[in-house]
Amino acid sequence: MRWSEVTPRSLYVRRREFLKLGAGSALALSLPAFARAKVEHGPKLAGVTANPNYALAEEKKNSFEDITTYNNFYELGSDKSDPSENAGKLQTRPWTVSVEGEVGKPRKWDIEEILKSFPIEERVYRLRCVEAWSMVIPWDGFPLADFLKKHDPTSRAKYVAFESAVQPQMPGVKGYAGIPFPYLEGLRIDEAMHPLSLLVVGLYGEALPNQDGAPIRLVVPWKYGFKSAKSIVKIRLQESQPPTTWNQYGGGAEYGFYANVNPDVDHPRWSQARERRIGELLRRKTLMFNGYSEVASLYAGLDLRKFY
Repeated sequence: MRWSEVTPRSLYVRRREFLKLGAGSALALSLPAFARAKVEHGPKLAGVTANPNYALAEEKKNSFEDITTYNNFYELGSDKSDPSENAGKLQTRPWTVSVEGEVGKPRKWDIEEILKSFPIEERVYRLRCVEAWSMVIPWDGFPLADFLKKHDPTSRAKYVAFESAVQPQMPGVKGYAGIPFPYLEGLRIDEAMHPLSLLVVGLYGEALPNQDGAPIRLVVPWKYGFKSAKSIVKIRLQESQPPTTWNQYGGGAEYGFYANVNPDVDHPRWSQARERRIGELLRRKTLMFNGYSEVASLYAGLDLRKFY
């Protein structure tokens, strides 16, 4: 059995509740692990406008509950339920994001400055996890390119590196998660500057919940979800390709630097040809670049089986 086929532990242990409600195993497999969990809503974001170019009207959005109770956020734990249960362990104020490296204007931002300096728009994006599950999420944020341009990248800036927060009270950073911290990610500069790349500060018009990467995270919708770093504290522009957490894990055998969604390149332990949309019973076909074909030109001439 492939790991991606395994029912999440937290859903399995709740099986009696589903049975009492008259739900069979098919329903249990189709529902998110914490569909009936209570979730806390955050403050509303001011001035959020929907961008009609990214409405994804043909697809049903996952619920706020889906998005906030079925998460990967290893700093808060390795099970899907851990981030929502441990969300209070992440302290999001005060919060600063530093931008450094190959820029003409390095700067350290307070999160409140960021929220006031960039118009926030809603974009509905597909999210495809490398574990072969997916969601459709209405993120609230602004283009990463707009943020980076404020710092005058130099001609030597070929890559953008991201570093996530490490706080001693986070349960995962105490060694339980099995990966090194801080969590590191990176993009090529042209990927970072692509209009789809988004810095996110909310969802469903509310401030981003802690378990989803508050107060600010990256979303790169044509790549597997682990590329979208959460709870960012540092952004560094540099000439060399940066190390990334999952690319280093296991000697890079499982997760490449690019991590583009590609149904033709299997994970070593499961197929990537199909995916389980949270809330649906049947699996659906995975789309190349997660359906965002406009990024294909970024990889012209690259063997996408080798540069996976």
